[in-house]
Amino acid sequence: MTSTPKRRRHGTGRRRTRKASSTLTRGLKLAMRLASMASTALSAMTPKVAKPSRTPTKPAKRAGRVQDKARQGSSFRAGTHDCDHGSRRYKLFTPGLAADAKPPPLLVMLHGCGQTPDDFAKGTRMNALAGEFGFIVVYPAQPRDAHPNRCWNWFSRDDQARGSGEPALLASLTRHIVDRHGADPGRVYVAGLSAGASAALILAGAYPEIFAAVGAHSGLPAGAAQDQASALLAMQRGNPGRRLEHPMPTIIFHGSRDHVVHPRNGRLAAIRAREPYASLRATEAAGRIPNGHRYVRTVHRIGSGRPLVEHSGAASSNFAANSIPARVTFRLDMVSPC
Repeated sequence: MTSTPKRRRHGTGRRRTRKASSTLTRGLKLAMRLASMASTALSAMTPKVAKPSRTPTKPAKRAGRVQDKARQGSSFRAGTHDCDHGSRRYKLFTPGLAADAKPPPLLVMLHGCGQTPDDFAKGTRMNALAGEFGFIVVYPAQPRDAHPNRCWNWFSRDDQARGSGEPALLASLTRHIVDRHGADPGRVYVAGLSAGASAALILAGAYPEIFAAVGAHSGLPAGAAQDQASALLAMQRGNPGRRLEHPMPTIIFHGSRDHVVHPRNGRLAAIRAREPYASLRATEAAGRIPNGHRYVRTVHRIGSGRPLVEHSGAASSNFAANSIPARVTFRLDMVSPC
């Protein structure tokens, strides 16, 4: 069984953890459904496989050999990035791609409190998806000397703006990965869980020229707090944060019974994401996760175009383990920057 990402308290305390391995695979896949807000077809990013032979039993074997070859070409390695704003270790997954493959997308994954890149990668199984669909994943690591519980400092004034603190450091790391590993600069995304979700919203808003879309799972709006005291209050009651200066395709997930980060924060983050757009049309759909909770998904578009803002909520305190309907809903149609 795979382990699950731990939900931890953002600021000074620990978050309660609930393990649900069977549903967690679905959980962070939904974080990647920010990719479903896209205009580039999946076929443009998926490595081509050899044509099946005429023998009925050989296509599966041949496809299996191609997949095994792709897995063998992948890697998951540690690195360190230094810049004027500090230093951070990270883990980097690169898929096995053909030499003539197009530049792959890049996903920046920001872990929650108490977690490490290895925890986050193992719990979310994002590397398996990256290997299947052909994209790079970088997992920055928050050290204990930056926060005792490894939380990203989304609530600190010094870590909430362009050109300073953690946003500047993470933006520098992202540029470094794009340049060094040949990622497509037009298909760079950031997603996070809990404290990482709050940091992801700040990062995408501060650097819209880098990030094409953002996914936030159980986070708070950018600017919802200015210190630890206001962070705890915002977590308990919700806070609208600040208005966004630029449009940013956004997908948000939040359990409607979350007792650590009030679900009002998810709704407020969705409102902030809609504000930069002149006119959006909303559609709502309800359903039930197989063997899981009911959910309601609200999607906002301009006319009948692609989704620009999406908010999903489930009747659960641990939506991280109950966020995806079926696997068939997961697509990797990447968006272009707005």
